[in-house]
Amino acid sequence: MTEYGRGQGSEPWHPEDPLYGDGGWGGEQAHQGQHSPYGGQPQHYPEQPQQPQFGDWGTGEQPGYGQAQQQYQYDQQQYAAQGHGQYPGQGHQQDQGYQQDPGYQQQQYDNGGWAAGNHQQVSYPGDPADPYGQQTGAYDQGQSDYYGTPDAYPPPEPPGRRRAEPEPETDWDPGPDQGEHAFFAGGDDDDDADEPGDRRRRDDQRGRGGKPKKRRSGMACLVVVLVLGGGLAGVSYFGYQFFQDRFGDAPDYAGDGNGQQVSVEIPQGADGYTIGRVLKSAGVVKSVDAFVSAQAGNPEGRTIQDGVYTLQKQMSADSAVEMMLSPESRDNLIIAEGKRNADIYRLIDKRLEVKDGTTAAVAKKDWKKLGLPDWALNHKDVKDPLEGFLYPSSYGIAKGQKPEDVLKRMVARATETYEKLGVEKKAQSLGLEDPWQLLTVASLAQAEGTSHDDFRKMAEVVYNRMKPGNPQTNGMLEFDSTYNYIKNQSKIDLSLSELRNYDNPYNTYFHKGLPPGPIDNPGEAALKGALNPTKDGWYYFISLDGKTSEFTKTNAEHQKLVDKFNASRNN
Repeated sequence: MTEYGRGQGSEPWHPEDPLYGDGGWGGEQAHQGQHSPYGGQPQHYPEQPQQPQFGDWGTGEQPGYGQAQQQYQYDQQQYAAQGHGQYPGQGHQQDQGYQQDPGYQQQQYDNGGWAAGNHQQVSYPGDPADPYGQQTGAYDQGQSDYYGTPDAYPPPEPPGRRRAEPEPETDWDPGPDQGEHAFFAGGDDDDDADEPGDRRRRDDQRGRGGKPKKRRSGMACLVVVLVLGGGLAGVSYFGYQFFQDRFGDAPDYAGDGNGQQVSVEIPQGADGYTIGRVLKSAGVVKSVDAFVSAQAGNPEGRTIQDGVYTLQKQMSADSAVEMMLSPESRDNLIIAEGKRNADIYRLIDKRLEVKDGTTAAVAKKDWKKLGLPDWALNHKDVKDPLEGFLYPSSYGIAKGQKPEDVLKRMVARATETYEKLGVEKKAQSLGLEDPWQLLTVASLAQAEGTSHDDFRKMAEVVYNRMKPGNPQTNGMLEFDSTYNYIKNQSKIDLSLSELRNYDNPYNTYFHKGLPPGPIDNPGEAALKGALNPTKDGWYYFISLDGKTSEFTKTNAEHQKLVDKFNASRNN
C-alpha cells in the first residue's frame, strides 16, 4: 500500500465497495486539484507499509483518513482469508508520483471505477493508541458486512477492556515503577493508590515473569539521607573555602611581630609567591596571599632581593615587606667587585662561624668538584683555580651551612653570568686564545680601573700592550696589580727595581703577556669593558687622585703625568 501521508494519488475503486457509499475514499480528496498522469490506468507497485496518520493533510478536512485506510487494509486480508479471491479494487495501486491539490473537489475515471460528485468524509475519532477504536462512522451504524461473518470482523474492544501491549524487553530492569526509583515511589504503599485496572495490569505483569517490587527498609533510607547530608556539608565547606580564597580577605597577622626573631633565606630569582611561602613556612606571615598583596601595594616591594633576613614571627604582611626593604634586616654576605679569593674565604669562615682557613682548605682540595666550566680547568702556573669564579654579588649565608655549598653557589653564579655575556663565544674575535684569557683581561681592568668609565679604556690598554711588536712597551704589560696579587698585598708606591727583579709568572714587569690567570673577581661592568674595548690607541694610564684615571698614547705624554703626580706628593 502506498504512503498517503506523502500526498500520493488514489487508485480506482470497485463500485461494490461498502466504503464507497460512506464517502471514505471517493469524492472529496485531501490533496486536490491534479489528475493522475497515467490517465486512470492502474499502476502496480510493491506494497509499502502504511503509517497511521492523525490530523489533517494541510487543509484540516480529513482527520480520520489514515484510520479508514487501515480499516480497508484489514478488510482486504479478511476477504482473501475466506477464499473469495482478490479483494475488489485490489489490483489497482496508487500512483506514487501523483500529487494531489487541496483545491480539487472531484475526480472522474474513464473506467467507471469512481462516480463523479462530492462525498462527505466521515471522521473516525478514537483512542490515539488504537487507530481502530470507536470508529462508529464506518461500522457501528447498521451497515452490512459483505465479506465475512461477525467472527471475521470482531468489534473493537472498548479501551478499558483492551490488554496493554507488552513493552519491549531491555537489558535492565526498571522496576515496578517503570524506571522511577523505588525509594521515591514509596515502596509497596503505591499499590493502595492504584486504579483497579492498573493493579490488574501490574498483577498480570508479575504473573508473566515481572519482578516483584523490592521493599526499602527504613535503615536504607536513613543511610541515603546521611550520605546526602554529608555530601551537602562537604560541598558547602569547600564552596566556602573557594569563596574565601577568591573573594575573601587573605588571613593576616596584626602588628610588627611577637618579638621572636627568625632568620629566613630567600633564594635567587624568587618572586612574590615564593617569598611568601618561605615566610609563611617560617611563621613570619599568616598567608602567602597577604604577603603578595602587601608587596604589590608597596612602591618598592619588587626590589626585595635574595639573601638572608632577620625578621620576627607573626608579623603583618605590610610590616614584613617594610622590614625586608630595610638594610638592617638583611643579613647577606656581600662580595664586592674586584675582591680576591683569599679575602672571600675569610669572609665565609666568619659568616659560617667556622675556624679560620676552613673554606680556603676546602677550595684548595675540592676545586674540581665545585662546578667550574671545562674552559677554566688545567691551566699552568695558576695560583688559585677558583680565582675569578667567586662572583661579586649578595649571598644569603648563615651559620650551619657548609663551605663547599657556599662555594658552589658562587661558582654557579659566575658561570651563569659569563654564559649570559657570551664570554666563551667572543674570546677568539678579540684575538685571545680562550675565555680564560678574556676573564683574566677583565680582572686586570677591574684591578687597575678607578671607575666604571675606565674599564673599556683599560681593556684597550691591555690589548694594545699584548701585541708583540708594539712600539711602546714591546709586549710588556707592567701592571702593578699583578705584582701585588702574587704578594697578596695592595701597595701603591712600588720601586721599579723591586718590580723588575721579582721572577714570578704573575709579575707582568718580569714576564711578557698576561699572567697565568685572573687576579680578582671582576664584576659585570669590567667584563663588558673587556668584551667591548675602546679603539682610541691608548697605551698608558695613571691616576692622579686615586679616583679617576688619565690615559695617554705615547710614553712622552705619560711621563708628563708622572712628573705631575710626583710633584703633588713632594717626591
